[in-house]
Formats: sequence, structure tokens, C-alpha cells
Amino acid sequence: MLRPGREEPYLSIQDIVVFVHDLEVSKRFYLQQLGFELITEQRLPTGERWIEVAPPDGSANLALVEPKPDSPEYKLIGGYRWVLFMTEDVDAKYKEWSERGVRFTTAPETPGWGGTYARFEDPDGNAFGLEGFDEVRQSLELRRQAYAQKLESERRTAQELEIARQVQARLFPQIQPELKTVEYAGICVQARQVGGDYFDFLNLGPQRLGWIVGDVSGKGIAAALLMANLQASLRSQSALAFDEPETLLRSVNRLFYDNTGDSAYASLFFADYDEAAGRLRYVNCGHCRVCW
Repeated sequence: MLRPGREEPYLSIQDIVVFVHDLEVSKRFYLQQLGFELITEQRLPTGERWIEVAPPDGSANLALVEPKPDSPEYKLIGGYRWVLFMTEDVDAKYKEWSERGVRFTTAPETPGWGGTYARFEDPDGNAFGLEGFDEVRQSLELRRQAYAQKLESERRTAQELEIARQVQARLFPQIQPELKTVEYAGICVQARQVGGDYFDFLNLGPQRLGWIVGDVSGKGIAAALLMANLQASLRSQSALAFDEPETLLRSVNRLFYDNTGDSAYASLFFADYDEAAGRLRYVNCGHCRVCW
């Protein structure tokens, strides 16, 4: 578990070296019988193989090393390594590993210092301890509950974002007023599930069409809410655009300003197309020219 602060440098155990006779035999034991995970397997520049394994819930790795017979490390194969594995249920793990052929030298017992303890050996006689305490069970249960709550919170957030995405998708124009002289289309793909990008088509009357492209400050839900605010203001005031687009945008600007915080803003491009006259008028309210 990482400490919340960084007053002191991070420090943890990375590897515990276990000397063995045969790497393949040991690898099968730790992976198949103990259910450990293979972390790395490589050949060192010296030509020696290096294998690291770790329990599924562990933070420290066991480095399995096959020393040469004439090396001092060869004499360290076998014996008690004072490596202790922690579990919430020693009896259950004892039963599971025993059925897989792991040789325990002591059955689970309750020593004077409390908890439950058992000892087992790997194929080379390296002995390890398996222990558990009530405090460990309680701590693990609290961590499980916190993790379950985190997953549930993430699930709800994802569900709410999906609902927001569907709602926002309905805010974009669903019907395109028909024009005889112009073909047009629009699509918006947000950087996230929802956002502040905006486009719209407004029916301003017979043979009159309003095009809107906008961008609200920010990202995510906050920007999507501002985008909905801007869209509602534009559509509610669109009757003013028939002959006075500048009046429309002044009114929308005032509504948007009055209903948002000081840090919120939006850029907007508005165009009014008169098909009968073959005329296009537009107003650019700070929107980037490469976007329209």
C-alpha cells in the first residue's frame, strides 16, 4: 500500500533470493502447486537464468537462482529461509496446497505469539512459513469493502456518463430542414463521452436555415451542461434571427452570461442562409476560423 504522503522516499522489498537445484522443477512447483505468478524469466549477461515469481496478492518477488556447484551460494540450498507468507485463512490454504502435493512439515498451529502458523518446503528443502492473524483478516475485509465500493462507484459513474451521452446526442439536430440548392450534414464526436462541442441547424422559416457551430469551455459533464444551456438559449431566441441575427446573438450572449459562472464561456459561429435570395450572412463570435 502506497503511503499517501511523500515526506519520505518510497521503500519496499523487491526480491528475496531462493537458491535451487533445478529451475524448471522449482518453477513448476511455485506456479502449479502454489499458484504463484511468473513475473520474469530471462538470461543474464553471465549466461545464468533468472526467474522471478510472486504470490497473486504479494508485493515482493521470489527470485529463483540456480547456483553453480562450486559456488558458496550452492551450500545455501535448503533450510529455513525465514520467508513468511501471509494469508487470511491458514487452514484453507493449508488444505489447498496439501491437495496439490505441497509438503508441510508442520500442520497449522497457534503459537504463543498468537495467530496461526504452518511451515512447508519446496522441492529443494527450502522451508517457508505460512501465517495469519485476525488483524490481517479484518484489514483484508476492509480493503475488499473499499474496493467493492470503488468498483460500484465507477460502475455508476460509467452508467451516468452513458445516460448523459445519450441525452446529449438527442440535443444535436435530429431533423434537417430541406433545401433545394444546398446539401449539408453535421456530426459531432466528443473527445470524451460528453463535452462542450456543439452544432445545430435552425429552421428560420420557408427557405431559411440557420447553421451553428460552437465550443463551450471545459470538458466532460460540466461542458455538456453549458452546451445544453447554450442550445436552449439559441433555440428559444431563434425567432429573432429571421431579420436580426445580431439581436439574436446579443440576447443569447446575455442569457448565457447571466446563467453561467465567471470562468465559463463559449465561442460561436452563426450563419443565416436565405435560399430564395441566394444569400449567406454570418456572425463569428470568437470561433476559430479553421473550425468552420
